[in-house]
Amino acid sequence: MDPNTSVGETMKGKGGGIPGTFSEKDLVPNVVIIISALAGLTGNSVVLWLLGFRMHKNTFSIYILNLAAADILFLCCHIIDSLLVIIKFFHPEVVFLPCYKTVMMFPYITGLSTLSAISTERCLSVLYPLWYRFRRPEHMSVAVCALLWAMSLMVCILNKIYCGVMDIHINSAECLAANFFTAACLAVLVLILSGSSLVLLVRFLCGSQQMQLTRLYVTVLFTVLAFLLCGLPLGIYWFVFIWTHDNFSENLHYGLYLASVVLSSVNSCANPIIYFFVGAFRRQLKKQTLKLLLERALQDTPVEDESGGRVPQGSLEKSESREGEEPLPGQS
Repeated sequence: MDPNTSVGETMKGKGGGIPGTFSEKDLVPNVVIIISALAGLTGNSVVLWLLGFRMHKNTFSIYILNLAAADILFLCCHIIDSLLVIIKFFHPEVVFLPCYKTVMMFPYITGLSTLSAISTERCLSVLYPLWYRFRRPEHMSVAVCALLWAMSLMVCILNKIYCGVMDIHINSAECLAANFFTAACLAVLVLILSGSSLVLLVRFLCGSQQMQLTRLYVTVLFTVLAFLLCGLPLGIYWFVFIWTHDNFSENLHYGLYLASVVLSSVNSCANPIIYFFVGAFRRQLKKQTLKLLLERALQDTPVEDESGGRVPQGSLEKSESREGEEPLPGQS
């Protein structure tokens, strides 16, 4: 079974819940996906606009900008998929896009890769502060993001070539190898994400020198947690459960697919909420703009050192300095 194939196409002719034959209650998850995706598109578009045109860029703002772009593309894929399902419910002659799942897989892998890079870079800034401040390449964030986008596109294209475009049977050795390679890439990214986040958590709780809590650390931690809880199930479905499809009923298969898609949509919507919530925490919301909230969420100043209702000028100057000149962890 090809993970790039639409679920509606996969289940067709097997008596499962396919568009045009499933009950009305199956429309509810797709309506929820569309509503949440539209909300997520709004939030991520605001983040993309602020980071791209209204704020000076630093190390982590570049990663967050690319993560927002990946989330926007991913949510657009969700909207198209759910709209096709709803339209096909009333017009069964509608045909699903042949390469649609490959397109959806591309921003998913890019978002996971970017989040892993964010967590890894934050971990390096804590473990090796001197190297990170003085020896880190100035444009490393831009280069890493470009490399991640290219790598994700290559993985998705190779997977589709060996499993769909060349009409090779989905149970062939080439397709199985391509699926295994893609699943291995996802597994490595998840391990990097989880490992670096765990190191940060242990360093914060058990380090010999107590690491001070900053808004950037909280932002990274919440974003990683949201992905592990809501974003990861879709990857597990694509490359684990889908290979054991024959051992489960069609209703269970389709139900797990809908649940994982809804959760992944919620994950992409949650990121902007996390940024603005962290930026507004312990602050009066009166006369506070979204730009200031986003700046606070990405600042690396200990929370207890902040005072008043404005972002400390020194912190903003540091966050707006050239990329790579981040303050040493624990410094105000």
